[in-house]
Amino acid sequence: MKPKLPLIVVTNDDGITAPGIKALMEVAATLGEIIVIAPDKPQSGVGHAITLNSTLRINKVQLNYGLKGFSCSGTPVDCIKLALNEIVPRKPDLIVSGINHGSNCSINVIYSGTMSAAIEGVLEGIPSVGFSLLDYSIEADFSASKKVAKKIIKAILKNKLPKNVCLNVNIPKLREEEIMGIKICRQAIANWEEKFDKRLDPSGKEYYWLTGEFKNYDKGNDTDVWALKNNYVSVVPTQIDLTAYTAIEKLKKWKFDISTWE
Repeated sequence: MKPKLPLIVVTNDDGITAPGIKALMEVAATLGEIIVIAPDKPQSGVGHAITLNSTLRINKVQLNYGLKGFSCSGTPVDCIKLALNEIVPRKPDLIVSGINHGSNCSINVIYSGTMSAAIEGVLEGIPSVGFSLLDYSIEADFSASKKVAKKIIKAILKNKLPKNVCLNVNIPKLREEEIMGIKICRQAIANWEEKFDKRLDPSGKEYYWLTGEFKNYDKGNDTDVWALKNNYVSVVPTQIDLTAYTAIEKLKKWKFDISTWE
């Protein structure tokens, strides 16, 4: 009997019509049987949001190369939940998310819908990976990213991932020959210094537009920010356990006395 091809679920947060997911579909289709489900509109920055107080709808859509997929009215995490509970014929071998238009390195992983879809896969015990290209343009060139994605997907299928771990892959905006290599990294300690641009609408009412500047406070040469700055693809193993283990013993020394609640 011919062995079954790996079943790969493809999703993103930029929406089902985004060029990045088309590039990832093309790669995944060469490595297994694929099912595509993605938001019907851009969902960048939604993090791990799920839809609770309104209906969810999915619609079949015709994609490139004769592939069929599903658009979803919800978030990237909704897409994965629906795929696993309503669409896939068996448990997937892999979930791939992206290729995101823009960086998801460092603190951006917290806000990323791309990575939240991958993390949802891990919660369900499925190997998962999120891909991002450091280019926000709708006309971004994904040719190098496709080769990176194929190499990493093949490695995951061959070697398996540690339990409760997914991969956060960020790819510099470079041609294939300019990429120095693939580097396993830790997440850099960085943040956004945010500002709100206060404006007035035509009726004279105030509204705000979020702006900000990314600040890297981490000078290490083992971080994702360092790797990308030095023309490497960064691969950060990302876990779902957010416990700060190094703080447990320190907090135990606080010795809470509940004989009084004052």
